[in-house]
Amino acid sequence: MERLDKLLSSTGRWSRREVKQLVREGRVLVDGVPAAGAEQKLDPGISRVLVDGTEAVIRKYTYVMLNKPAGVLSATEDSRQETVLDLLSPELRRQGLFPVGRLDKDSEGLLLLTNDGDLAHRLLSPRRHVDKVYYIRVDRPLGEEDREAFARGVTLADGTACLPAGLEPLGDGSEALVTLHEGKFHQIKRMIASRGAAVCQLKRLSMGTLVLDERLERGKYRLLTGEEVLKIGGKP
Repeated sequence: MERLDKLLSSTGRWSRREVKQLVREGRVLVDGVPAAGAEQKLDPGISRVLVDGTEAVIRKYTYVMLNKPAGVLSATEDSRQETVLDLLSPELRRQGLFPVGRLDKDSEGLLLLTNDGDLAHRLLSPRRHVDKVYYIRVDRPLGEEDREAFARGVTLADGTACLPAGLEPLGDGSEALVTLHEGKFHQIKRMIASRGAAVCQLKRLSMGTLVLDERLERGKYRLLTGEEVLKIGGKP
């Protein structure tokens, strides 16, 4: 059971103060009856809430797929630079969303934003080894030796050992797909640097079962479908 003002404010459309005013004015119905008070408790999975005659879509957790553009920080706030939350609507920004993991400022592609902390922990847990697939473009062709080195596990310049990873050169080798089972700081760039090359472009294509919707233009987003939420272990 949850408080009515908490549930309605979690949609991002109203503040708790605004919900109290709506209730006082008799504009909120719970199962067809005017709400008794903003503090009234109800089961969001069962009760139907109308505000000014329109059903309020109440969900405890929100899951957003963003096609992150380069030049934007994977952060919730920054006083000087644009963050991924700045790309969202005001309604979504008020729902306490945060990025699950991060993409470097100059990287792009799939980024999941949610307010489901348990899911974020599970997806990022080193013990779970959730696969993440990236497209990269590099400054020299990659070949079989590079693929084998990734398969063995690369040791970075500072001595950090990386788990075995997938490297699939594409075309002439100046492009490739990389599959990681972990998420160290700037990992792909450092792994490629260990092979004497440099990453010119990096785009995340998938994270576990969640695959970037290629219909999303850079900087655009959408809510996950119920099926996508279930596949990643969220709560629809």
